[in-house]
Amino acid sequence: MASRTDTKTRILDAAEKLFAERGFSETSLRLITSKAEVNLASVNYHFGSKKELIRAVLARYLDVFMPSASIEINRLHNAPEHASLNEIFSALINPLLELNKVRNSGTIIFLQLLGRGYIESQGHLRWFITTHYGENLATFVQAVSASVPHIPAAEMFWRLHFTLGTIVFTMASADALNEIAAADYGEHNNIEAIIRKVIPYMAAGVAVPVLTN
Repeated sequence: MASRTDTKTRILDAAEKLFAERGFSETSLRLITSKAEVNLASVNYHFGSKKELIRAVLARYLDVFMPSASIEINRLHNAPEHASLNEIFSALINPLLELNKVRNSGTIIFLQLLGRGYIESQGHLRWFITTHYGENLATFVQAVSASVPHIPAAEMFWRLHFTLGTIVFTMASADALNEIAAADYGEHNNIEAIIRKVIPYMAAGVAVPVLTN
């Protein structure tokens, strides 16, 4: 049993690193098995297919992040007054940082993987996330919508995806941005500090009134 668990974990560890670096489409099962030092039959045995492996890689993070995020969002959403967007987005910081306990640099890896899923149009991932974590997503969207009731649902769809793109790009570029900030401005930021910097920007973008012609 221990051997099976070790093999499955090695496959997941190798796959997530390659998926984050190369993308889902550009990462072959042969490349994953080579890095994990297992045979192809092991992948088929534990996961069945590449799509199932991709979902399992994301699930390691989503199973931790989604329930924790929902608890924080519900706490704000059930308060006597509507929470601000800054408060709602800030409520996600600790659940995101908790992912570093799943894996070293787990916060960045998770957001990179999530970004890959959208960039590469992995439709099965959208189905997987909405099917398994739909209630958690609805909690977040409802809280955001309640804080900015002047934004129509269709416009909110776009703005939340712009928001996701912003945080994914920022996290993917975190090392380079930190080096520039240190060299040019003497700033030294950790991941939490970077997330806190981007939240007011995202909140302002989601809340800006819709322009009418």
